[in-house]
Amino acid sequence: MNPIAPHIETFLREHLSHHRGASQHTCDSYASSFQLLFEFAAKKLKVAPSALTLERLNAELISAFLENLEDVRRNSPGTRNIRLAAIRSFFRFLEHRQPTALEQIRRVLAIPYKKTNTRLVPYLGQEAVQALLDAPDPATREGIRDRAMLHLAVCGGLRVSELTGLRIDDLGLPSMTIMVHGKGRRERALPLWKTTAKALRAWLAVRGEIATPELFVNARGGPMSRWGVAYVLQHHAKKASHKCPSLLNKQISPHVLRHTCAMVVLQATQDIRKVSLWLGHSNLSTTEVYTRADPTEKLEAIEAIVPPHLRRGSFRPPDKLIALLKAKT
Repeated sequence: MNPIAPHIETFLREHLSHHRGASQHTCDSYASSFQLLFEFAAKKLKVAPSALTLERLNAELISAFLENLEDVRRNSPGTRNIRLAAIRSFFRFLEHRQPTALEQIRRVLAIPYKKTNTRLVPYLGQEAVQALLDAPDPATREGIRDRAMLHLAVCGGLRVSELTGLRIDDLGLPSMTIMVHGKGRRERALPLWKTTAKALRAWLAVRGEIATPELFVNARGGPMSRWGVAYVLQHHAKKASHKCPSLLNKQISPHVLRHTCAMVVLQATQDIRKVSLWLGHSNLSTTEVYTRADPTEKLEAIEAIVPPHLRRGSFRPPDKLIALLKAKT
């Protein structure tokens, strides 16, 4: 039997970071995918995660895991594909380390990605944003932290990994800017709203002398995790729904706040290139999804077009007696 733990450790710590030069965000994303997979496999096979072997991680089990993501965890096909991409990358790595398992590896690599629908990006309107930002209690330490964190998420359009990875050294409050370390080792400097800078100053005043370099810390003094941010967001979204009931019908996630920031920038500038720079996209085509979600550009197109004329005429209903006779025949 071939334990899986040494292989996954080598893959994450050596292959990804050293050989492929993957960023910490990519390594964290892959580790999250394998955590879900191994927890599912351990529960299904009734063994400890550390006791899992390569032979047990066959195509049938991985297919069941992917179905569980959609059916039980309610993940989208896009999220399913992200998890599958991490698994396939690991099994391609195993091809050269475990030649005796080539048939098993090829069956896993043959699992197809799922087609996804191109849907409009979800985002919050101004009323919902204000209700959400007003939800944290500024009379408590956690409330001050959450208020600053939510303001920064909306103002900067940060990915959750960028938000949790932001360090105190990345803040430039005198110039009201932040330095964001994004995907693909791309950095970008972003200006801050005055209200966001004020909220950050209030948080720094109560944060205290903590050795953790990350800006946002949990109650134990450690850095906030992506799950911690999601929990805080859900908590305040539920509270804000009392003031803005429309929030009850929306799925709120950290990425929805990123979409919201993009729509704010697009509607303010009418320039998709500025949105791309703000969000840190490597390709302008990635940003085009926001133009489909913004109705104002369509309205401008409608106003610029001279519509065709309607043919004149008026409707005359048929004679009631003739209509009755026709209905009887």
